[in-house]
Amino acid sequence: MNSTFIVRAQYLITMNKKEQIIENGAVVVKDGRIADVGEFGEILKKYKEQIPIYGNSHSALMPGFINTHTHAAMVLFRGIADDLPLKQWLNEHIWPREAKFLSEEFVYEGTLLACIEMLKTGTTTFNDMYFFTESIAKAAKDAGIRAVVGQGVLDFPTPSGSGAKDYLVKAEDFIKNFKSDDYIIPAVAPHAIYTCSRETLLSCKELALKYNVPMHIHLGETFQEVEESINRHGLRPVKYLDSIGFLEGKIIAAHCVWLNQEEIEIMAKHNVGVSHCIESNLKLSSGIAPVAKMIRKGVKVSMGTDGAASNNNLDLLEEISIAAKVQKGITADPTVLDVKTCMKMLTIWAAEGLGLEKEIGSIEVGKKADMILMNLRKPHLQPIYDIYSAIIYSAKASDIEDVFVNGVPVILNGRAQFIDEDEIIDKALWWSERIKNS
Repeated sequence: MNSTFIVRAQYLITMNKKEQIIENGAVVVKDGRIADVGEFGEILKKYKEQIPIYGNSHSALMPGFINTHTHAAMVLFRGIADDLPLKQWLNEHIWPREAKFLSEEFVYEGTLLACIEMLKTGTTTFNDMYFFTESIAKAAKDAGIRAVVGQGVLDFPTPSGSGAKDYLVKAEDFIKNFKSDDYIIPAVAPHAIYTCSRETLLSCKELALKYNVPMHIHLGETFQEVEESINRHGLRPVKYLDSIGFLEGKIIAAHCVWLNQEEIEIMAKHNVGVSHCIESNLKLSSGIAPVAKMIRKGVKVSMGTDGAASNNNLDLLEEISIAAKVQKGITADPTVLDVKTCMKMLTIWAAEGLGLEKEIGSIEVGKKADMILMNLRKPHLQPIYDIYSAIIYSAKASDIEDVFVNGVPVILNGRAQFIDEDEIIDKALWWSERIKNS
């Protein structure tokens, strides 16, 4: 396709520092980056030569959503063990099946299915923690989605490695191979404080600092994790990590359900980003994170879906709508998580949490052209008085029709452009038969 093109919309939602919305706006994309932003008529005057135009006068153009915590390949375990607490769900259902089925092929095909789902629901970047990272990266690149890929690190063996030292070697090799990739951002992903020793956690930190890559960890997900940390270390999870010097560099912490005020202040002090996974936390009855308190203290909170095995979908629009309403309910304050804050959580705050705010998260000249177009001509979206409100409280993922990543249209009219959806669904059905009959 032409490397230069225009995308127009009724509402151009920039998510820049001025929180600018341009009515009848347009973006010029050139060689994968945003070359110009402005009013559609003015853009047409400046670019008189024949340039392809996407979009229309009844759509909203915004930065692509960023899913800051998931385990993409686990989509192949969607619905396999529902209505259970986290430990039972993991110990009795997920880990035994991972031990049996985890492989390069499983991870590639599961991740590819997840990538289609994420792209079609407006996600243009996802932050993954899993194993067989080369397979995750290949699936993401084949689908045309951006991915932060973290090698999972634990103190026990899995089909992908023999233990912490082995995972760390794999993590370093992966970082070296993908450090300059256009689509893949390598990361180090120590699983949690209850699966990683002090030595393992600090080795992960050293590796991340050595290569200046993000770290991705589960933190404070359950009350049991807090109790176990107090019993083992004499400290709550965040204080424990602070005490051992782990909280350095760029860290994104998933869940953070059971944080007290002191821990929130520690997180803010060290600029630790938080990925809020409300649907997974509700479904596993893990609790509800104090998101409003975190935001008030300056913690950059973004949204994650967790894996589809505990969600059971990868739809960030559904996630943010539930998150906003739950926070209003538990705080008895209708002003918390207002619609503008929610949009930041899906875009620029998520980019900041991953250390990618210079490249993605807003529509600004020079940034990578990761954008989504939403069709507003739908009964459930009309009339529109506040475009943020329409997106957060009324829109459905199916309203997102066109998706651009790195300046490439990867979804057009709701269809994936580079992968055969039917073929991937057939492979998912094949995996489900194997898993069911095991």
